[in-house]
Amino acid sequence: MVITAVNDQPIPAGLSREQLLEIFYYLTLTRALEERLVNLYRQGKVIGGLYRSLGQEGESVGSAYALQSGDVLSPLIRNLGSMLVKGARPVEVLRQYMAKATSPTAGREMNVHFNDLDLGYLGQVSPLGDMIPVMAGICLSFKMRGEPRVGLVYIGDGGASTGAFHEGINLAAASRLPLVVIIENNGYAYSTPTSAQAATERLADRAKAYGIPGETIDGNDVLLVYETTKAAADRARAGAGAAIIEVVTYRRKGHAEHDDQRYQPPEEIALWAETNDPIDRYVQRLLESGWAIEAELDAVGDSVNAELDAAVAECENDPLPDIAGALTDVYACSAGEPLWFRRLDA
Repeated sequence: MVITAVNDQPIPAGLSREQLLEIFYYLTLTRALEERLVNLYRQGKVIGGLYRSLGQEGESVGSAYALQSGDVLSPLIRNLGSMLVKGARPVEVLRQYMAKATSPTAGREMNVHFNDLDLGYLGQVSPLGDMIPVMAGICLSFKMRGEPRVGLVYIGDGGASTGAFHEGINLAAASRLPLVVIIENNGYAYSTPTSAQAATERLADRAKAYGIPGETIDGNDVLLVYETTKAAADRARAGAGAAIIEVVTYRRKGHAEHDDQRYQPPEEIALWAETNDPIDRYVQRLLESGWAIEAELDAVGDSVNAELDAAVAECENDPLPDIAGALTDVYACSAGEPLWFRRLDA
């Protein structure tokens, strides 16, 4: 079914004008939240590293928006947008980055290393690639229980060269698991250009070795990412197995906020910013197609700013964890039970 806007320009099947504005909200929220985090980082209020997704927000939001309730995703450090789509609250993200006692991990972990299984996101582990076999196992549980659920997992171009990546893909392919793997080809594995760490021109071509579909798409076209991911998820949900989607995008900031990007040509960064920003492109399409008007987009921006003002005010003065808390909730023991190494009879 094709839905049409007021000026008869076709809206992608399955979406409404309200949903298009909701996608814009998540794009705007992702970028604005990261900008707030940059300010807090420069004030010394962010503990640890700060990892930006500037220039990559479109593929995170577009892919996560294609999932259904009950589906599960596992993000990487640049998939804040995916987590927001799945229901993560900005105040939780702020508390995580500032290592507050009130954060989802009580200050034990930072950035996006936290879970909410009820909402459907599973925080990453730091060794890159390892979440692919983990998510393959989760999808195996879906299949064994006969549940029409899908798993989505992200990996970078560099992480796609790890052994865990290939082991997980092979398991998912051989077992026909409902897993969609998105390879984020943003041009650099930290400081290593993709061309220096992979001989293949398209990373999605690796799918052929496992007998599953693989597709390379423009990762800065939000609606194309949505449609491609939805097609792969629908296929997986129907029992047809795993798929790989390579989204070609660009990381316009360093690996983390402390990285000076000396390995990235300045003119390359400028070109992507000026001609291929995913949010600019999406706004242009919304306006030119008549799917939204500027007043609606301005209202979304104002709403996001108010939401983030409230979130920062809510958590900025929250306490840091008590040092004794480092010894609790480490081992699987009952509340109040002494840790095994502190028991007198151990």
